[in-house]
Amino acid sequence: MFELAEEHRMLQDLVAKFVNQELMPLERAVLAREAGGGKVGLTEAEEAPLHAKCKELGLWGLDVPEELGGANLPTVALMAVNEELGRTCVPFFFPPDSPNLHMLMAVVNDDQRARYLLPYADGSAKSAIAISEPGAGGDPAGMITRAVREGPDGKSGDWVINGRKIWISRVPNADFTIVMARTGEGKRHEGVSAFVVEKGTPGFIVEREIQMLGGQRTYEVVLENCRVPASQLLGREGAGFAPMQLRLTIRRLQMGAWCTGMAVRALDMLCEHARQRVTFGQRLADRQAVQWWITDAATRIHACRLMVMDAAAKQDAGRDVRTEASMIKVFATEMAQDVIDHAMQAYGAMGVTKELPLQLMAQKVRTMRVYEGPSEVHRMAIARRILQAKG
Repeated sequence: MFELAEEHRMLQDLVAKFVNQELMPLERAVLAREAGGGKVGLTEAEEAPLHAKCKELGLWGLDVPEELGGANLPTVALMAVNEELGRTCVPFFFPPDSPNLHMLMAVVNDDQRARYLLPYADGSAKSAIAISEPGAGGDPAGMITRAVREGPDGKSGDWVINGRKIWISRVPNADFTIVMARTGEGKRHEGVSAFVVEKGTPGFIVEREIQMLGGQRTYEVVLENCRVPASQLLGREGAGFAPMQLRLTIRRLQMGAWCTGMAVRALDMLCEHARQRVTFGQRLADRQAVQWWITDAATRIHACRLMVMDAAAKQDAGRDVRTEASMIKVFATEMAQDVIDHAMQAYGAMGVTKELPLQLMAQKVRTMRVYEGPSEVHRMAIARRILQAKG
């Protein structure tokens, strides 16, 4: 039986209180902005006191290594933290955002460590990552953005990047963006490299903002003769796919934890309403259909939490959990969608208004079935690896 260490249970309790006392009171404002067609992100006036509170409570740099000033939490503890954050529709994370942190830690040299990793780890710098392209979302084989060396021999000088990226989050506010581009021949992961492109670099153009479900925003970026020094290459040339996969794996585990938290919140709301709501002389809680919704939700939440913690423990042990991460990505998002939908159904007309967090959670989890790889691609990847293993 898996159990969190005592210190990590105490941390989870602390985060639960933070969510209840600091984030949930902001839900009304977030819901109102989304209902009015605005962004769901927090304003600077809302976010600044939250960050101050995080620092006061020690909820900063949770998985940053101790030598960089962080708490060096294992992945299992990080997942417990993210489950609590999933219980609210207020978009918030404890800086820095983990996926780019782990990618940078895997590849930076000493110079890049000082210029990018350290300020990102202490929260003074923000980052984004540009992977997807028009016509090449879940399939890296379709990536056509290319970086070439400017030197006459093709092996020296600055890198010049040309291409187009889409569905990029947070890029307008990012101090630097990790850009994935082809530098060599080959299909899929072969010849893909990672570059750091700083904000304001000529040729790095945020072309348009794209409105997504639930008040979320992504962006399309054009790279037009975007010139970066050779020092901006992250890791080895042509070896950018593996650290990118590490980054994606961390995010997919987080998504499993967030979905668990969302489903827990939806189940809590369902149970509370079912005990109070009477129709045709009977409480919803006494109706078999609703009881089955509750049972199925609790069972699938339990299963999802165990899947996430199992994969997190394997990740901490240094094992490859790409298959488990894909399983979690599919199972967790579909589980949360069903649980939230049943909660909305139990609330009737109120459940489909803009006044409850359920509708915003439903829209969020719907987008989660697409980003970081759509469910269909993950199912193909899982089947391919199983078939190869049984070869």
